[in-house]
Amino acid sequence: MKKHFIIILVFIFIFISGDLLAQKKSRINIEQADIQRYDASLGKNKERLIGGVVFRQEGTRFFCDSAHLNRKKNNFEAFGNVHIVVNDTLDIYGERLFYEGNTKIAELFDSVRLIDKNTILTTEHMVYNRHTRIAHYDIGGKIVNKENTLTSKKGYYNTASKIFYFKQDVVLINPDSETYSDTLIYNTNTEVAHFHGPTVIRGKESIIYTERGWFDTRNDLSKLIKRPSINNSDQTITADSLIYNNLTYFGQAYGNVLIIDTVHDVLIKGDYGEMWDDKGISFITDSAVAITYDKKDSLFIHSDTMWVYFDKDKNAKKLLSYYNVRFFKEDMQGLCDSLVYTMNDSTIRLYQLPVLWSGQNQLTADSIAIVTRNNQADTLIMYNTSFIISYDTLDSYNQIKGKNMVGYFRDNELDRIRVDGNAQTVYYVREDDGYLIGINLAESSTMTIRMKDSKLISINYQTQAKETMYPESELPAADQVLKGFTWHDALRPRKVMDIFIQEKKEVTGD
Repeated sequence: MKKHFIIILVFIFIFISGDLLAQKKSRINIEQADIQRYDASLGKNKERLIGGVVFRQEGTRFFCDSAHLNRKKNNFEAFGNVHIVVNDTLDIYGERLFYEGNTKIAELFDSVRLIDKNTILTTEHMVYNRHTRIAHYDIGGKIVNKENTLTSKKGYYNTASKIFYFKQDVVLINPDSETYSDTLIYNTNTEVAHFHGPTVIRGKESIIYTERGWFDTRNDLSKLIKRPSINNSDQTITADSLIYNNLTYFGQAYGNVLIIDTVHDVLIKGDYGEMWDDKGISFITDSAVAITYDKKDSLFIHSDTMWVYFDKDKNAKKLLSYYNVRFFKEDMQGLCDSLVYTMNDSTIRLYQLPVLWSGQNQLTADSIAIVTRNNQADTLIMYNTSFIISYDTLDSYNQIKGKNMVGYFRDNELDRIRVDGNAQTVYYVREDDGYLIGINLAESSTMTIRMKDSKLISINYQTQAKETMYPESELPAADQVLKGFTWHDALRPRKVMDIFIQEKKEVTGD
């Protein structure tokens, strides 16, 4: 095995040596010059060539107005209207050139241009290696490729692979965006740019930040990784990775997705999201959470999927939360099948078997609307089969039932409730010290209930009421709870993390 390895090394050495010898034997030939003479003032072994000078080395030709040739060292210096014809598609121009025939390295100065099909590179200093076919500049350069213009302080261009490597103060400009990066690799064939390091992409309506990714300028498609973000004036979208198509205005976000709307102080999180910017729609799923926040308290909403609708100014206007909705706020908790939050009127609507808890009160109805003001509950509207239950003792509950109810909050607590239609109550009347006076059963078309510290303190009837007060021992068992009574306390979220509990617990009650 060792012997074979040595033989391989010998062959490699012979190959490299032969290649170097071949390079040394490749002489620079003079094809044309109006005047050619030896000039001792230029130095030893140098000739002066003037007028229509043309050199050739292998398949490459060099044109200039005048030149100094050193046949012994196999190099020359060219002046005025320098033009290198590398092949049928690649031409290099400049005002001054030093070419080393043995290494095949050309160094050009002043108004340098490299033209390769649809790509033009301009700079004031360039080094081109014919052997590696790589061009390099280090004092600033500009690349124009169709509709894309790139500038940087340093750059390399591989004329074989058609790939540019840009470093320091990189700027990519096309009709739709401007990109600023520390390091960028650009393929002129595919027109794809790869970013390495902090990068900012400024579009017509948004700013993208990323530290790694690529941008297909031909198809207006980008993929960004390492926690990229998309920002407009009032909204930020961040994720582990983003894919965005500027032609279809469709994007996908993967991993730890975060949407922040600063206008309405709303934050939405999840593990996967999609966005349709032209339609003003986004959705997020997989551990989806929406948070409306302020300095005092925040509302946390969780569901299987959330849809966000935006207005023409990219501001969130509506949040739809679907399936297994659970939410938590220090002074209010709830659950339902679906939820709609409209930002313009600050209203949260709960649909399909909604349950709401406020203090000691449990509220249920066919649907519930909560109007907020300054991120605090202001008004509560309950539609059809409205039911409020509050815990009294271990086995007794105050109950309010009616068709529709409107509740009013003060300092984020229920202050009074108006019941409209088929109002019924079961109310345990107690002294201040807790002594039970009796149980009041009442029926009326409409009534207003006043509350303090989440407890019922008085009932006012707007129409004639049927009212009976029972001693505790005489209350019939059938009248202890109103029809439809169900106590859902076991499902109540007690802390923020409870909103993620999907297990359906058994509901107590008759």
